[in-house]
Amino acid sequence: MADTQEYDIVILGAGSGGYAAALRAGQLGMTVALVEGDKVGGTCLHRGCIPTKALLHAADVADEVREGASIGVKSSFEGIDMTALNAYKDGVVSRMYKGLTGLVSSRNIDTIEGWGRLTGKDTVQVGDRVLKGKNIVLATGSYSKSLPGLAIEGRVITSDQALLLDEVPESVIVLGGGVIGSELASAWRSLGSEVTIIEGLPNLVPNEDPAISKALERAFRKRKIAFKTKTMFDRVEQNENGVTVYTQDGKSYDASYLLVAVGRGPSTANLGYEEQGIPMERGFVTANDRLHTGVGNIYAVGDIVPGLQLAHRGFLHGIFVAEEIAGLNPKTIEEHLIPRVTYTNPEISSVGLNQDAAEEKYGKENVEAVEFNLAGNGKSQMLGTAGFVKVVREKDGPIVGFHAIGARMGEQVGEGQLMVAWEAFPEDFEGLIHAHPTQNEAVGEAILALAGKPLHTHN
Repeated sequence: MADTQEYDIVILGAGSGGYAAALRAGQLGMTVALVEGDKVGGTCLHRGCIPTKALLHAADVADEVREGASIGVKSSFEGIDMTALNAYKDGVVSRMYKGLTGLVSSRNIDTIEGWGRLTGKDTVQVGDRVLKGKNIVLATGSYSKSLPGLAIEGRVITSDQALLLDEVPESVIVLGGGVIGSELASAWRSLGSEVTIIEGLPNLVPNEDPAISKALERAFRKRKIAFKTKTMFDRVEQNENGVTVYTQDGKSYDASYLLVAVGRGPSTANLGYEEQGIPMERGFVTANDRLHTGVGNIYAVGDIVPGLQLAHRGFLHGIFVAEEIAGLNPKTIEEHLIPRVTYTNPEISSVGLNQDAAEEKYGKENVEAVEFNLAGNGKSQMLGTAGFVKVVREKDGPIVGFHAIGARMGEQVGEGQLMVAWEAFPEDFEGLIHAHPTQNEAVGEAILALAGKPLHTHN
């Protein structure tokens, strides 16, 4: 006989969405079961954001060492010790993991290890245990996708295997020029690999403002990262030494590895969702704007819900659902207000509408946009970075989009989110000043220009 336990909320999956829901629900006094077959923290902590950003930081340090002499710091780059780099990366992950598990246990959350399955409108089964929840939250996350017929094996890898390599590949072909492909291409180039990106769409990072995409492409050309856009993959052959990738235009490319970075799919198969009538589309759970599935008291959060596949979106979803269940009636989440950062060199950040989307929404004649070039920013000059901050507004109206590219521009997106979410007018910044000398000043200069009073720009 299966052992049955009852909770206010049973959460299937302990990634960013699941653990955020658990923490907030625990804080609100609910009894919580958090089911996880792998490790609390999910993809983001163990196979995604945190380890890739550690790799990218090492890549930045390698670039700084190479360029030290140009600013009078004598230094020589002697190569990468992958054993030490991986120990550093794994150390960051394990410290974060230890902190997170400690936090979860401090909130009286029952963490249940094992693969759970939805077996009723209010039940999840984990092995012999049946967990009955007044509310259920589906938070099973995503996996690295491949293309039909393209097997992930040997030297054909996804980001999961890429983060476990014990060598810097001599050469890599990256299939997909979106966020994940561009980030790993950037990191490997800095660590010493020859990199070629193959992308079917006309631009790299195709979801960004076209001006941002062009700027990243310029930077990648300068860094000798090769990329082929409007190029479709055909097939790959491999042996123990490397791969040959064939594209549909009849060309072929040789490298040590093929990284498949064609996006992430929802982890929803064989979990009992369809059997319980959960509405599905292409494997995603189609929840409403309050993240309810329409079945019982079952909610869905994070990457399994169509939209941006970002850890912090899942985190926001988790908090929202816990508060919704507690009857706090939280404000619905607006997808375009979620900040987006691509940790390439140079870094990209954006929030809100890009210029094309704004013109489509308001009409071309009703949109104004300005770019402030980082060449006019002192701190950016010190860092030797090119790029710009672009701000888009409705004519005589609020700011609707913030876009930036350049070193450390991910750190500027917080202010971008506030100005867009709070529907600030450029004129609202009157009497406020951005600290000097910071890269943050570039945001201030863009706002000044949008308000019609540019200072450090050539009109």
